[in-house]
Amino acid sequence: MSAPAGTKESELVMAVMLYAIRCLSENDQHALRNMNFGPEEVAALRELNLADLYRVGSLQAHCLDIRLDRDVYWPMLAHLRRERESEELQRDLIQADAPLEMMRSLFGVGSREYTRLRRMLAVEPAVGRPPEPDEAMAHRLWHALSAQLETDSGDGIDPSAYLAVHRETGASLRAIWNLAQRLLEYGDVYAPTEQSSAAAKPPNEKSSGQHSAAGG
Repeated sequence: MSAPAGTKESELVMAVMLYAIRCLSENDQHALRNMNFGPEEVAALRELNLADLYRVGSLQAHCLDIRLDRDVYWPMLAHLRRERESEELQRDLIQADAPLEMMRSLFGVGSREYTRLRRMLAVEPAVGRPPEPDEAMAHRLWHALSAQLETDSGDGIDPSAYLAVHRETGASLRAIWNLAQRLLEYGDVYAPTEQSSAAAKPPNEKSSGQHSAAGG
């Protein structure tokens, strides 16, 4: 059996009437005026009861003039898209074992929300301190993170860049986050541990120093 004509219209009217009644109860006269409710319409609105609202379901037409405000519509959709992309990125980072410090710094995620997301995504709990990357991995991380900083607009490394570095190098997000903080603070993440000063230099600086020594 097909739905009776006017179903969509009646639902729309009921939603708007409920909104108008709420505006009335909160004394939001500005919202009522924006909907073209004058003093007489407001007075009639006060007389409606619950049974009247149920009777709206039998209406075959509506009394509304609905128009799209494009100046509000497109920014609203852009905001919703950013929120959706941010939530998707947070899930991807959590699934890749992003540490709490990283999620708190990038997204303001607290410990309870962090734990909830890890449980929801069935991420195994982290045990112990992650091992420092070896020299070969440190080279790859230094180059990958440096490339991301070259496109930095002044707000630090973009959150999605950490995931890109993780996928490019295979390093854990915990190691990437720790080294990235060193790079942002000291300009040097090449040496994962305190070794010699020569080992702490980026690969290009090391090789150039070796060539000059050989030439001297």
